[in-house]
Amino acid sequence: MPPQSTLARPLRIAVMGAGAVGCYYGGMLARAGHAVTLIGRPDHVAAIERHGLRLEAQTFDEFVALQASTEPAAVAGAQLVLFCVKSTDTASAASAIAPHLSADTLVLTLQNGVDNDIRLRESLPQEVLAAVVYVATAMAGPGHVRHHGRGELAIGPSRRSVPMAQALIGAGVPTTISDNVRGALWAKLILNCAYNALSAITRLPYGQLVEQPGITETIAGLVAECRAVARADGIVVPGDVDSAVRGIAASMAGQFSSTAQDLMRGKRTEIDHLNGYVVARGETRGVPTPLNGAMLALVRAMENRTVTGQPIAKHTTNS
Repeated sequence: MPPQSTLARPLRIAVMGAGAVGCYYGGMLARAGHAVTLIGRPDHVAAIERHGLRLEAQTFDEFVALQASTEPAAVAGAQLVLFCVKSTDTASAASAIAPHLSADTLVLTLQNGVDNDIRLRESLPQEVLAAVVYVATAMAGPGHVRHHGRGELAIGPSRRSVPMAQALIGAGVPTTISDNVRGALWAKLILNCAYNALSAITRLPYGQLVEQPGITETIAGLVAECRAVARADGIVVPGDVDSAVRGIAASMAGQFSSTAQDLMRGKRTEIDHLNGYVVARGETRGVPTPLNGAMLALVRAMENRTVTGQPIAKHTTNS
């Protein structure tokens, strides 16, 4: 049975950028009885309008009834907006929804990178909170999201954080409120910098990736550079980063990184906001980042080849 929300009344929720992350969390909230509208690409919207959103999770596989639109204006009336666009599209998407938001709408960023909430506050007068997302999910086809593992969120503190966390928990999404969300965002950034580019370059999921000679040493070097930049920026990264990095390959063994998925589809990646962000901050702080620089250069080269009409085909490997 679907979980029931802990709130007395359902929330009106819009998901701006209904890709894999947005569809998963939007689907979970709709399944719990909230009024959810997904805003995404025409092929996804058409499929959802015909059949509902297929949410293929680890413990259930259901078609979830919700609304879908291609128009940013569909955020109108939402009490909560899950902002899930690529980091490269943050400014343009913010401009698109800004005229349609209510003054008291809460905007929750579910994005890669560490500064999207800061960038959003430059464009929106509404309250913006950052969320750190830990989920393995991918679009299996139009209107079909497949969940591979995890799914928890950590959100920043605010007077509205508690009811928002309650709504998410009631929808089956483990959620905590962090008083060091910037550090938590950096912890997630380090995981992304460790795996995303390497998965994209090798076309391997995480479990197979770490079995390749020299990869664990390369990952360790990438992590060391990220930690050095974080320290220079005055960021306190919480938790056991090394353990978290090792755990990714086990907990998400079959997952291709979002960077790999983008390249496989012939799309631009978020590499400038991942390894590229570390390189830029390292240059500012005088911290060398040669490995992150190499990942940035290689993925950019692959992007240029892919987006200009020479897609690099996804291949299979022996397990």
